[in-house]
Amino acid sequence: MDVDQNENKGREVLESKIEEDGEKIEGDESNDGADDFVNRLEELRLRGDEPELPEEQLSINEQLQEDELLVIQSIYGDNVFILEEHMGLRSLKIHIHLEGCGEKIIKTKFNSSNVVGAKSEASDDFSYSFKVQHLPPIVLTCLLPKSYPSHLPPYFTLSVQWLHPARISDLCGQLDSLWKEQEGQEVMYQWAEWLQNFSLSYFGFDKEIILGPYGIENTGDRRAISGCVSPDVDVPIIRSYNEDKLHENFLKGLHECSICLSEHAGIDFVRLPCKHFYCWKCMETYSNMHISDATITKLQCPEAKCGGMVPPALLKQLLGDEGYERWESLMLQKTLESMSDVAYCPRCETPCIEDEEQHAQCSKCFFSFCTLCRERRHVGIACMTPEIKLRVLQERQSSSQLDHEQKRREREMINELLSLKEIMRDAKQCPSCKMAISRTEGCNKIVCENCGQYFCYRCNSAISGYDHFRDGACELFPQEMIREWEERVNVRQVLGQVHAQLFADRGLPCPNCRQFNAKVGNNNHLFCWACQMHYCYLCKKIVRRGSQHYGPKGCKQHTEG
Repeated sequence: MDVDQNENKGREVLESKIEEDGEKIEGDESNDGADDFVNRLEELRLRGDEPELPEEQLSINEQLQEDELLVIQSIYGDNVFILEEHMGLRSLKIHIHLEGCGEKIIKTKFNSSNVVGAKSEASDDFSYSFKVQHLPPIVLTCLLPKSYPSHLPPYFTLSVQWLHPARISDLCGQLDSLWKEQEGQEVMYQWAEWLQNFSLSYFGFDKEIILGPYGIENTGDRRAISGCVSPDVDVPIIRSYNEDKLHENFLKGLHECSICLSEHAGIDFVRLPCKHFYCWKCMETYSNMHISDATITKLQCPEAKCGGMVPPALLKQLLGDEGYERWESLMLQKTLESMSDVAYCPRCETPCIEDEEQHAQCSKCFFSFCTLCRERRHVGIACMTPEIKLRVLQERQSSSQLDHEQKRREREMINELLSLKEIMRDAKQCPSCKMAISRTEGCNKIVCENCGQYFCYRCNSAISGYDHFRDGACELFPQEMIREWEERVNVRQVLGQVHAQLFADRGLPCPNCRQFNAKVGNNNHLFCWACQMHYCYLCKKIVRRGSQHYGPKGCKQHTEG
């Protein structure tokens, strides 16, 4: 009896508070704290009229509630949270994930109308859309009265981070309708199933979801709790949740590394910002290989034509402290080399800044030098070209005024200049890093192994694709190389035609192009001069590998006739 009196008294106090605050409680969502769910459920319970039931019916209801909770826990697993009992009543929270609905397009508009009371012009509208596979869940919180399920439905709240309160109120109305259709039966599982499978289609959100409207006060159902604030808040939250869920699912799954083609668990992979991923061992080997070869400009995503960066924080884990220090040193060196106004001191190799007159002073040894000839600074005197400098040094070698050590130093300089002269005779400098590159064969499209820059070997221009060779100014293949190919092909053709005439009775047409080729001598391995195909004189089949085709179990390579 005392409990009933306290309950009635509490109800009177709460109803009085609601009447006093009125619109403040109904409309203000910003003051909802951590206990908002409990407060609202308690408010709903006190507003309801729970009938007095016999002990037998209360016992049946209690058993039905317990059975339903077990079923829901077995189906939804970790997404079900049993809360502490309140006033002897059971309560639970279900996180309903809409993950089976496929990829969705989220659309919204950024404009001044997102602010309450502001006027918007059409020119201020900015539409924005993005795709997600995972949405923040719908949270269904239920408080079970003792008369559930025989007489009353559960008291509930619906919380959705990305849905407008008016739309959540519509969902609350649908849950009420589901209860009315099967009044007196357990309904929480049906509620959860409907929200998971039909809530999006109910609003026409089968392919795209439109956020908002914003700037409209909520006058809907008190059971509807929305996290909707504004596009600049909601969009990052939805995107962040989607990224977290994708990463979580990736870690749980098995994936194939596109480098080693082996299958590993997600936790054993490195995921780059460009979304490509590779197993840790392959990325570790790949990174150390480029550090050892000093090709750090190529230390990018291994995927062809991607070029995505590998973050420094990740490189530090892959390379270790020593390897990472070498990477930093190489990066500094590459950066300095790419700066056109940086020159190295000829005495101590310290990087120096070049002035407009091609002079520099070393900050370490204070040596002032000419950045062109790398000799002592010569103000007002023209700098010698490498050819003139070589001639002067060679003439000085016969002078008796030089001591032995000076001659030795100048002889080393002569050898260095001669080496550079020999290198540059058949080589071209990369237009990016100035490294000398010599072409031995192939086309005029050259890639610098030092910095990765593509350039034309004929005119030394930096290029990216093959468009440079389409206007006819530069040829992709040198004419002398084309003539060599034609001569080689012509020799084979002439020789093949001569053999065909001399040994017309000992030959076979090629099974690939039907060109007649003669058998010369006792060799049954024929080579077609027209299509470059190998085939067998005995079985008339194409020969892929001679060592496998001819032998004890195959055709004989040499026979008479």
